[in-house]
Amino acid sequence: MAAPYDHYAYRAAQTTDFGAHHPHAYTGDEPIPEDEGFNPASMPEKSVAFEEEGYTNVQAEGGYNTPMHGDLEASDASLVRNAADVGKGYQDLEYSDPYDSERAKPVAEKASSPLAHFLEGVAPGMLDKSTLQQRIDNKKRGIGRQRYPFVVWLLTVIMSAVFIYELVENDKAQGTPVSFHPAVNYMLGPSSTTLINVGARFPPCMKYVDTVPPTTEIGCLNNTANPATEICTIEEICGFGGFSESNPNQWFRFITPIFLHAGFVHIILNMLAQLTVSAQVEREMGSGGFFITYFAAGIFGNVLGANFALVGRPSIGASGAIFGTVAVTWVDLFAHWKYHYRPVRKLVLMTIELIVGVAVGYIPYVDNFAHLGGFVMALFVGTIFYPVISVTKRHRIIMTAARIAAIPVAVVLFVVLIRNFYTSDPYAACEGCRYLSCFPTSSNGYCKGTGLTSSSGSI
Repeated sequence: MAAPYDHYAYRAAQTTDFGAHHPHAYTGDEPIPEDEGFNPASMPEKSVAFEEEGYTNVQAEGGYNTPMHGDLEASDASLVRNAADVGKGYQDLEYSDPYDSERAKPVAEKASSPLAHFLEGVAPGMLDKSTLQQRIDNKKRGIGRQRYPFVVWLLTVIMSAVFIYELVENDKAQGTPVSFHPAVNYMLGPSSTTLINVGARFPPCMKYVDTVPPTTEIGCLNNTANPATEICTIEEICGFGGFSESNPNQWFRFITPIFLHAGFVHIILNMLAQLTVSAQVEREMGSGGFFITYFAAGIFGNVLGANFALVGRPSIGASGAIFGTVAVTWVDLFAHWKYHYRPVRKLVLMTIELIVGVAVGYIPYVDNFAHLGGFVMALFVGTIFYPVISVTKRHRIIMTAARIAAIPVAVVLFVVLIRNFYTSDPYAACEGCRYLSCFPTSSNGYCKGTGLTSSSGSI
């Protein structure tokens, strides 16, 4: 069935003398050749012919003003020419200005240095996507520099393996992995002498202490009686080959306690915190900055504890390092205050968590100085390495100044306290400091003395 416009056009062509004047006019009797009706190459010729004759409308029966079929072909040809012209325009643009790869880079990528990328949290290979708004959105969603906390996972595996080693050593000494004699370890782990022997922070093994010299006698690792029947010297308990020239020098005990735990309760709590809080901090900081912050906090916590805690009480655990990662969340909160959901409420909750952590520090084998020292040190080191988003120039200047100031403060704290530990008697200088990690009771002599029980009693 013919289309309506064909019907009217055919009728109009039959009632006029158009065919007499136009040699190619369609009379309505002959069929349209397929090669011309569908061959685009022939359209321009037809278009020229119709342009010479002019555009003609024919009044058909019934009053319809209808274009002729030839005019429709001319219109199609015009569209074909316009499309061809558009293609030529794009080809001209291709040669108008050579591609400049440097100019094509985003402004943030051209202006940022590798140091800025590290400090501001722009991951390599993602510079073209790391616009300011995207970084803010990622911050709100908790997306940081990397997807997986590899360092946290590795540390967790190592600490679990070391804890198994502790249990094996206590089983060799006392016949059971968990110590119940001569004193119960409420953390459900080895005895205090076993913990000292495997690397706990214990100042008499690290330097000469007048009140606890290397010849001091205490219960051996295999002792289960109270008072002790199996007697050993401090040097024998410290292990690791004893002391050179009878001078305690096991400095590595600033580091080894990070990997040790007092019992099942202790390691479960620490690993839960490490796999949640610390893992998220590593994702946001990146493994490099996290590694430095974690160990700086853990080591400094032991340095502070070695200076001011009871000299005869062993201390172990990754708590100081974990508190350091908690301190990084404080840096994040204050640096990105407006990007956090209900920041005041979050600050209150974080304060409560810190208070609870300090209260836990009064439990035997756990040291508040390690907690507080790790927290303080990580405030400085975390400020240096945490990737902060600076929207304004004023904010950027403040963060840069804080980072510059944090570097010497962190170094000075380390140098002064390590020197103080080896060259003076910090316990005499700060008598009241011991109460930050010792709750006075009758069982501990109200935090007086060294906190160590020898073969002849408390000293």
